[in-house]
Amino acid sequence: MKALQLNNELQDPIHMVDVEKPEPGPGQVLVAMKAASLNHRDQWCREGKYPGIKNNVTLGSDGTGVVVALGAGVNESWMNAEVIINPNVDWGDNPNAQSKAYHILGMPTNGTFAEFLVVNSDRLVLKPAHLSFEETASLPIAGMTAYRALMTQAKVNQADKVLVTGIGGGVSQFAAIFLKALGIEYYVTSGNDQKIENAKEAGAVDGFNYKSESWWKEALQTTGGFDVIIDSAGGDLVNTYLKIIKPAGRIVFYGSTAGMPKSFDMFKLFWSQASVHGSTMANDAEFEAMISFMEKHQIRPVIDSVRPFEEIVSAFDKMRDGQQTGKLVVSF
Repeated sequence: MKALQLNNELQDPIHMVDVEKPEPGPGQVLVAMKAASLNHRDQWCREGKYPGIKNNVTLGSDGTGVVVALGAGVNESWMNAEVIINPNVDWGDNPNAQSKAYHILGMPTNGTFAEFLVVNSDRLVLKPAHLSFEETASLPIAGMTAYRALMTQAKVNQADKVLVTGIGGGVSQFAAIFLKALGIEYYVTSGNDQKIENAKEAGAVDGFNYKSESWWKEALQTTGGFDVIIDSAGGDLVNTYLKIIKPAGRIVFYGSTAGMPKSFDMFKLFWSQASVHGSTMANDAEFEAMISFMEKHQIRPVIDSVRPFEEIVSAFDKMRDGQQTGKLVVSF
């Protein structure tokens, strides 16, 4: 079978290889993949910027398909089921934080960028009936990350005014469509004016270009401040967020693409009574709750493009260049 694997000894570490089709063991199933989608961690693995990178591992965390073989002890009802795969591995017993053993499919465990994948049967959730395989494949990492950040960490409610930063990426897109489904007022930032206009057409009240030094002043004048800020950049923007967060507001960080801040305004933090939350991925219950939320509200994800699995490297290149709006998907 074909699989996209990582090998740092090559000039371009990602390459398509022929590998042996796996067989399910006890408690496992074999899934014939129908679609998979990219996340930034896949590109970071390509660039050698992800911890614990190993060679000859199949990348990919998001995927959906059809169960075509069962290992011993697996309920026969899973046979031929259309499923979405929960990429969590060893979250642990504490719903509030992952265990030290926690990781996700695609590094160091073989992931979804392959024609077939073996996973434990407890990683399966039925595919939402209203979504195609390609739409379903875009849900796991971005959907559950946005869901936990909003619902668990920020505890958003109808009275909130929310800022979603960096609109265009997978998690921020999901955060926006979740907020829209809940009827909560939200705003966005981007360094691309067209992405801001697209977000406004999709339901955002307004948007601000963070490449302007005065964007936060415009945001503050327009909104009076935010109850919740959902961010993946970090860096020196942390102090900017402290200027526009309302008293007792909540700032949730699910990434740090801009690195560490050079300083941190402790005075503004404690004087505003604001709280700062870290968030990553989601536990299994939140993953299933996210899928149920999608079904209840008949939500369709934002997909940038779909291409054949054989052309997956071009999807990596588009992500590297920051050209996507929504999820990059491959079909098998």
